[in-house]
Amino acid sequence: MTQIRPATCSSPARLVRFGALVFIALPLLLSGCSKFFGSAPSPGAQTAADQANTESAQDLYAEGLALMKQENYDRAVTKFNLIDQNYPYSTWSTHAELLAGYAQYKSQDYTSALSSLSRYIALHPTDDEAAYAYYLKALCYYEQIDDVERDQTATYEAIQTLGDVITRYPDSAYARDSRIKLRLAYNRLAGHEMVIGRYYQKQHLYAAAIGRYQDIIQTYQSTTFTAEALERTTECYLDLGLTGAAQRTASVLAYNYPGSSWYQAAYDKLQAHNLVADAQTVPPPKKHGWF
Repeated sequence: MTQIRPATCSSPARLVRFGALVFIALPLLLSGCSKFFGSAPSPGAQTAADQANTESAQDLYAEGLALMKQENYDRAVTKFNLIDQNYPYSTWSTHAELLAGYAQYKSQDYTSALSSLSRYIALHPTDDEAAYAYYLKALCYYEQIDDVERDQTATYEAIQTLGDVITRYPDSAYARDSRIKLRLAYNRLAGHEMVIGRYYQKQHLYAAAIGRYQDIIQTYQSTTFTAEALERTTECYLDLGLTGAAQRTASVLAYNYPGSSWYQAAYDKLQAHNLVADAQTVPPPKKHGWF
């Protein structure tokens, strides 16, 4: 998988993981992050009131950045929040609000990060860093995605927020990375459906199992679970005595995944039921090149 890397800067990259599965790192650094980690907001953009407060706000900002570089994120958030509380109309405050959300994200305090980032977006929807704020919100959900056997609420939220990034900023580096993560999130939902379908099938609740498998085939057809869903649907139809439906499903599997081990399994089961000779639309599996 190709790394997506915008213009480099001094802020740390974030490796995104799904539970125990380790994916290739896709680091996206703060867009224009020199304004955060390098230089201060331009004094020329400040009002007279800002200038009167500059020294104290600037000190808090510098202290917050220093704490960030030390990975002392909780104390950094405190410094950034003090800027927002004491100098809410200053140029420093806008940057501090976003950095507070970033620090909370880095400390894995996702609930607080989501609150901070949502507030930032509501107050500064046209700010240059709004795209990054939307992206950070998506990551907060994405990194909470759990094992396929557990509740997938965070996965649905991740899909929604990743979609927001893609829709609002389609040509950005954040959108490109979001598209990759979106595919992984859909794959996780398909895996969850597969776990439930297998359970129903083991309990001989074939109609319920077929419903789950059909959901994968129709809704998550671009995921890695589609071939298995077709093969298991074939099994269920055979167990129900619906041989015609089994043959048709195997034909779809043969057309789309002719060299897969799942088609080999479906073909073997049809053959065991003496259905291969009658299923002219189901070709025999290839003898070579299965993998």
